[in-house]
Amino acid sequence: MADLTYSPTDILQQEFKTKMRGYDPVEVDEFLDGIIKDYETYNQEILALQEENDRLHAKIAQLSKTQEIKATRTQTEAPKSQTVTNFDILKRLSNLEKEVFGKKLDQEIPVVATTKVVNENYTQTKNDDDDLEKTRQF
Repeated sequence: MADLTYSPTDILQQEFKTKMRGYDPVEVDEFLDGIIKDYETYNQEILALQEENDRLHAKIAQLSKTQEIKATRTQTEAPKSQTVTNFDILKRLSNLEKEVFGKKLDQEIPVVATTKVVNENYTQTKNDDDDLEKTRQF
């Protein structure tokens, strides 16, 4: 704040010399009393505005800090949650496939038996092809 030349007490305690044709001292004192009251009112208003300004600056700093924290949380949580979600979906899909296809395989012919049947069918088909080839030779 700028340095003030006169404080309210300086104005109140000011004494003027009187001369023969000078101002009326009572009238000057009344006027100076009005100036002192205005001066004190302005000082109180300035102090109130400075306190409000400090309070608002503190609130702005707090809100900025809160906003930065929220922005940081949003940036760090967004990729994680999406990755976790995709991973969870794949895991659940895998579990569902195991449940559905695993039970079907248990209910049907075991895998070893299925392989044996396929091999026997292949051998039989190969033998039939050989018979056809022999028949053509005649």
